[in-house]
Amino acid sequence: MKIFIKTSWLKSLGLSLLITLLLFAAPNQAQASVTDTATTNSCPEGMVFIPGGTFKIGDDAHYPSEHGAEDVTVNSFCLDQYEVTNAKFDKFVKETGYITVAERPLSKEQFPNLSDEERKPGSLVFQMAEPGAKKIGYLSWWKWVPGTDWRHPLGPESNIKGKENYPVVQVAYEDVEAYAQWAGMALPTEAQWEYAARGGLDDATYSWGDQYSEKKANTWQGLFPVHNTKADGYQGTAPVGSFEPNGYGLYDITGNVWEWTADWYRVGHDNKAHSLEPTGPTKQDSFDPRDPQVAKHVIKGGSYLCAPNYCSRYRPAARESQSPDTGTTHIGFRLVKAIA
Repeated sequence: MKIFIKTSWLKSLGLSLLITLLLFAAPNQAQASVTDTATTNSCPEGMVFIPGGTFKIGDDAHYPSEHGAEDVTVNSFCLDQYEVTNAKFDKFVKETGYITVAERPLSKEQFPNLSDEERKPGSLVFQMAEPGAKKIGYLSWWKWVPGTDWRHPLGPESNIKGKENYPVVQVAYEDVEAYAQWAGMALPTEAQWEYAARGGLDDATYSWGDQYSEKKANTWQGLFPVHNTKADGYQGTAPVGSFEPNGYGLYDITGNVWEWTADWYRVGHDNKAHSLEPTGPTKQDSFDPRDPQVAKHVIKGGSYLCAPNYCSRYRPAARESQSPDTGTTHIGFRLVKAIA
């Protein structure tokens, strides 16, 4: 901080008074620096400090579900630098004995018309379409496979041995909430997640800029769902931290796996304009016109199954809906912690 004092004043001021004036100004600047550092360092290990601010949530240039972009404001918070890994989820399960939704039989009350065999524990697994297929039904690449869970993400014959540093998948919303409670944290709101994903580039299309790059995130290269060229080096999920972080130091914030948020889903952002810490609708007001009977949560970030010819939701503004009782091979999560 520069202090300008007229020469005539210097003659009339005693030396001790001048020193007092200088010291009075200097600590203010030093104190601000110390405060900023303390706030930045208040995040637990493995989390990144996200300074609060105002940004335009959503994007009017893409899917209708993203429309209604308006200024919203979020306070500062801490966010996991990486997606929660198999190793971290394994620690949670060992300490608590928790059994995930995919490891439990389907309930007779919810599925009264299914046989005991059909209600065996399992989950949804992505299966690539057959080469040369002339007609591919919408969502036909998802198969219900008994014996699938977070330890066996691609079916009962698969496992996570050697993949401790990969994002945990096949976790339903209930599972993620249980983990968050155990960790003493929470799921981010959609606004928190999107603000952090932008990495300070509020008007950019992607978390790294405006130009799509197959080397910036784990996405699908080639014609989905028939052929993946693996130009980014991966057919499925990748170890966390395999690609460059965004401006806030967050890895895999887009691509790799979709990430659960705390918000219930509804098309657009019209009700969030110019608000502080906006959240989604209530569960009762959640509505997905493609599946109107089911209240769903917002998932963000896209995944390794998003391609330029399909989905293309590896953007901070992009969003999708997901039934809270279902995990898949391409949905994971990261957690948030409030600044004390």
